[in-house]
Amino acid sequence: MYKLKYRMVVAFFVVISTVSCALAQVKLVKTKLAPDITVSLPKDWRPMDGLDFTERYPSVRAPIAAYTGYERLSDFSVNTSATQWPDADIQIAQKFFKSSLMNLFDRVEIISEGIREQHGKQFIYFEFQSRVNGNRANEGLSDPVLRYVYQMYLVEAGRTLVFSFSCPQRTREQWQSTAAAIMKSVKVD
Repeated sequence: MYKLKYRMVVAFFVVISTVSCALAQVKLVKTKLAPDITVSLPKDWRPMDGLDFTERYPSVRAPIAAYTGYERLSDFSVNTSATQWPDADIQIAQKFFKSSLMNLFDRVEIISEGIREQHGKQFIYFEFQSRVNGNRANEGLSDPVLRYVYQMYLVEAGRTLVFSFSCPQRTREQWQSTAAAIMKSVKVD
C-alpha cells in the first residue's frame, strides 16, 4: 500500500513538472541581425563569439549572425549559402537542399517540410532530426550526435540565406515550439 501511494505521489509530481515546463513560454525579443534581417530570439541568448562558432560549425565563411543559449546547447544562425539560383525556381531549390541535407548527415528523419510565404517572401523549410554516427576508432567521438534542426532557406537573386535552429535531440520537446516561433519571426526586407 505504501509503495502504491509513493508511486502515485511521484507520478503526480512528474505530471505537474511536465505541464509546468510545457506552459512556460520562452520570452522572445526582436533582434536585428543585419540591416535587412530581423528575428525574435530568446531574451537570454547571446551572440556567439568567433571561437564558439568555429568550434561547433567549422565553415570557410563566417555567418551573418549566430546566437546561442546560456547553456551553449541551442543555437540559431543565419548564413549566406554558396549555392545561388539565378532563375529563383524555388521548387527545384527545395529538392536540391533536401538532397544536400540527406547527404550531410548519416540519418535524417523529416518532421515537416515545404514552402511558405511570410512577410511577403517565399521560404523553403525543413524541420528534422539528424544523426551523425560516431567514429569507433576515436574514443572521445564514439557516440552518435543526435540533433533537432529547423532550417529555412530564402532564395533571392544574387544570394541564398540559410536560417538554422539546432539543439540536442533530447531537448526537442522543450524547444520545438520556440524554434517554430523563431522561424516564423524571420523577416528580410
